[in-house]
Order: sequence, then C-alpha cells, then structure tokens
Amino acid sequence: MKKYKKLGYIFLIIIIIILSVTVYATVSKDTDKIEKDKSIAEVEFLEDKLVNVFNQLNDIDTRNYNISVNNITKQLKNQDEGGSNNQEEGQSESENSNSTSNDTTSKSTQEKEFNLKNNGVLTSTDEINWDNIKNQIEMLYSSIPTITLDLYQSNINQDDILNFNREFDNLTVSIKEENKEVCLDELSKLYNYIPNFAQNILDDEIEKTLIDTKNNILKAYSKLDSKNWREISENIKQASNSFSKLLTNTNIDTTKQYSISKIYIMINELQNAVQVQDETIFLIKYKNILEEMNSIK
Repeated sequence: MKKYKKLGYIFLIIIIIILSVTVYATVSKDTDKIEKDKSIAEVEFLEDKLVNVFNQLNDIDTRNYNISVNNITKQLKNQDEGGSNNQEEGQSESENSNSTSNDTTSKSTQEKEFNLKNNGVLTSTDEINWDNIKNQIEMLYSSIPTITLDLYQSNINQDDILNFNREFDNLTVSIKEENKEVCLDELSKLYNYIPNFAQNILDDEIEKTLIDTKNNILKAYSKLDSKNWREISENIKQASNSFSKLLTNTNIDTTKQYSISKIYIMINELQNAVQVQDETIFLIKYKNILEEMNSIK
C-alpha cells in the first residue's frame, strides 16, 4: 500500500513540475512577444518621425490634399419684437422712431469654412516652419529614454543605440540653428541607424526592405541642396538594388506584387531627375514613391 502511495506522490510531483514548466514557458513567451511588439512599434515610430522632418524641410506632404479651416465672421441685426408694441399711448412719432432704433441690436457670429488645399510639390512654398520642427523634436526627447531601454532588451548593439542618441543631439543643434543643409545631413546620419534596428527587430521582410530602400533614397534627398548629383545617382542605384530583392521574393502576397513592381520602376525613374539635375522633379517623384510605399505596409 505504501508503495502505491509513494508512486502516487511521485506521479503528482511530476505533474506539478510539468504544469509549472508549461505555465512558465507560456508566460515567458507572452512576455517576450509583448516586449518585441513594443520595440517594433517604437522603431516604426522613430522611422515615421524622422521621415516627417525630412519632408517638412521641403514642405512635402504625402497626402495630396489638406483640409483648411477658416473662420468667417458675420454681422446679424436682431430687432426686439416687442419694441414697437410696448409704446405708451400719446408717444410722439419721433419718440416711436427713436425707440425702434434703440431696440435694434447688432450681433456677430462665426462660421467655419472648409476648403481642400492641394499639397503638390510645384505649388509648395520654400519657407520652412522651423518652430513646428523644433516642437516635434523637443517632444521626442520625452520618448527617447523609454525607447532606449526597450531597444537595449532587443538584439541591438548597445553602441548603436548610444550613437543614435548622440546623433539625435547633433540633429537638435542643427535644427536650433535653422541650418537646412546641415540638418538634412544630420537627419541622414540618424536615419542610417533605423535599417539596423529594423533588421534585428522586425519580422516582415517587406517592411525591412522598404526601410533599407528608403534609407538610400533619403541619403540622395539629403544631398539635393548641395547639388551633389554624382552621389545622389549612386544612392538611387543602391536603393534600386536593395528594393530589387522583393521582385524575386516568391513569398510575397500577389496583391502586393503590382505595387512592388510599380515602386521599382518609380525608383529607377528618379535617375531622370539626376540627368536633368532638377530638384523639383526629384521631389515630385520622391513624394510619389513614399505614397506608394505607405500603401503596401
């Protein structure tokens, strides 16, 4: 009898150990997934913010239209309905007229007028809204410590994270000084870390390739003001080579293959802007490429 009791205890202990290991593995797996998802969201957040600053330096909006709101003030005259009826008997005609005039009041109301504003490159302004850029960069500083801690927990080289933070400070200095050419160069250096972060964190091959391709396009973009067309051409070639990996990827959904082929053609079309050495043509094509890339994320 004692022998069966011992076997029962042993069997119970084994079950408890198996259940404990299973629960621990499940919890650990869920925790790892949560941390990874958080890191992915933060890398995508950084990528989006940096591209947005790139675009603002040339007044580029990837939306074709914005809704502008104007306040319209209208003057309304309201007459006291009882003004002429409450006159006492014997009141003179002039008094009656004066009373009616006093009962008429002027009121103002505001209405909103909504208009669609075209966001084309050819109709954009050269004026940079530095105050808006400064505010965005300053707000990012509150997110950097949290992002840094989360990236440390990923398989990312810690030196790369520290260097990214250092480059972010350099970018801030150039923005404070409102030096567009230096700012573009610092942005390019900063964005250059994003493909490495993405490679270690993201699982989606399309998104990783898009970021790597965009990195080379943004390098070309950053040289527009210096008119270094030779290097711009090289950056575009690198972007084309990077993106071409998706053309031979058989695991991509057929619904995305058309957009991928289209983007590849658009990237190579950027070389035409190099041949004519025209910044505006480059920016028009760059804007269209970003819009198409955003559509397949």
